[in-house]
Amino acid sequence: MIPASFEYERADSSDHALELLDRHGEEAKLLAGGHSLLPMMRLRLATPAVLIDVGRLTDLSYVRDDGDAIAIGALTCHEDIKDSDVLKQHCGIVAHTAGEVGDPQVRHLGTIGGSIAHGDPASDLPTVMLALDAQFVVRSSGGGRTLAASNFFSGLFETALEPTNLLTEVRVPKLSGGWSYQKFHHRAQDWAIVGVAAVQHNGGAAVALTNMSDVPMRAAGVEQALASGSDAATAATEAAQNTSPPSDPFGSAEYRRDLAKVLTRRALQEAMSS
Repeated sequence: MIPASFEYERADSSDHALELLDRHGEEAKLLAGGHSLLPMMRLRLATPAVLIDVGRLTDLSYVRDDGDAIAIGALTCHEDIKDSDVLKQHCGIVAHTAGEVGDPQVRHLGTIGGSIAHGDPASDLPTVMLALDAQFVVRSSGGGRTLAASNFFSGLFETALEPTNLLTEVRVPKLSGGWSYQKFHHRAQDWAIVGVAAVQHNGGAAVALTNMSDVPMRAAGVEQALASGSDAATAATEAAQNTSPPSDPFGSAEYRRDLAKVLTRRALQEAMSS
């Protein structure tokens, strides 16, 4: 299908992007790589009156060691994240998962900020951010604020971002333990039918699920079982607790619940053996 008509504005800087967002408000959408937004526009699921192109803002493309955290610019493409030596050394699950996103074309154009801001429950990196308790730095013309991943994803394609907000940075911790991201899909470039992120950090374990609800979600039942002393296989049986996975041509909800248990066991065993 052909998208509805729209106006196009190109931001020359972060401040210019914020100025344009203030000017156009809810009628505008930010465009970075475009791999999430443009398909929705073609299906008329998104009909912005204005597209604000921020894809050329090179000041928001970086990966930096920042003390006890790694700072990632929101416009850093997946391929650069995949290849980052800093992330491979200190938070390998992010580099690994970025390499699982789409195909080479998607990874060279798609950005971590776009993936997170889109809020797709079938996307890989939002799930990893949730398991890591990542922090998102957000700017508006009135100033900046930091949002926790646990409070960021509010519904299907909905986040805590307001219409005049610009996500500028993602902050992830330096890991002290093992990790794993397990993803099941039919083809390498497909969205996850189910994905599981498992992280050991500071003596505890966190598990998050992809495509098991309207938002990426923590597997609270698994985490509670692990905290009570259960082994990986036993804890994984709780993976489907309180989930509401979709049913579609790729798999029924019941199939996804069973698959989540299998992938959670694999993820936990890999994370715990690292």
